[in-house]
Amino acid sequence: MSLKNYLNKIDLTHPKYLQTLVENRRIFNLKNCELNVFESYQETYRVPLTFSDFVITSMVRGKKVMHLFDKPSFDYLPGETVIVPANETMVIDFPEAQTENPTQCIALAVDAAYVNDTLQYLNTFYNSGGQEQHDWKLQFNKYHFDNDTEVTDLINKIIRVCSSGDKAKSIFADLNLKELLIRLVQSQHLQQIAVESDASNNQSRLHYVLHYIHEHLTEKIAVNTLTRKAYLSRNMFFKWFKEQFGISPLEYINRERIKLAKQLLADKRNSIGSVSLQCGFTDTNYFVRLFKKAEGITPGLYQKCIKD
Repeated sequence: MSLKNYLNKIDLTHPKYLQTLVENRRIFNLKNCELNVFESYQETYRVPLTFSDFVITSMVRGKKVMHLFDKPSFDYLPGETVIVPANETMVIDFPEAQTENPTQCIALAVDAAYVNDTLQYLNTFYNSGGQEQHDWKLQFNKYHFDNDTEVTDLINKIIRVCSSGDKAKSIFADLNLKELLIRLVQSQHLQQIAVESDASNNQSRLHYVLHYIHEHLTEKIAVNTLTRKAYLSRNMFFKWFKEQFGISPLEYINRERIKLAKQLLADKRNSIGSVSLQCGFTDTNYFVRLFKKAEGITPGLYQKCIKD
């Protein structure tokens, strides 16, 4: 359970301008992307949707059921994003859509050349002589995920820019779009390395450092220890980690500790103070502030909701 990062509400289409009650579409075209706003107002099943470009979709209102990649279907809800490669057909159900409860979803189709240029930038910038040679690319093994704060803010900005009348909106959209792509790729890279580090911590410096963090998550983790493990100076270590994953080492450690805290809070016998200590926090008040910032509610309220 968490308080999701929801996109800002988008005004619904006035009824007299609706072209259809299922996946009514508004389109905002820019130089390197196309923003689509889809709305559905009646219960419908097995609606196919295909884009010729890579697409980032994010739910705003209501509920869909998605059928994708020949995988089991899943509920698609506000606060969540799905990424889909070009020419991959999404088959969509609208089991709850009605006039009083429409679904609304944005789909940001990104020009293939723009995606390739951004990935080439990552490969050139990060693979220029360092030991961590990595082929930066979009992956689709994790295509459905909860929005984090950065992704939510960037998508909100892109929606606002695309739907504005600003003559310079293509420039502003370009800046936010590039950051969004980079953050998605970095997030996927982090998830992949974290999984691999559990299986083998000797593949690379990245695997070794993340494995050490996971093994010592309940203890005090000194930055100097991590820098020695990575064989980097303190300044170089922070720069290297942020470039690889888009977040700082402390942000990563705290994020993993909050995940552990949520598991421990599910056991009603654990007090807030004991969970704080078990997650490596020496200051309970700091733990409470950090938890509320990440989840939107305090650990105590989270635990109460779990019980209820």
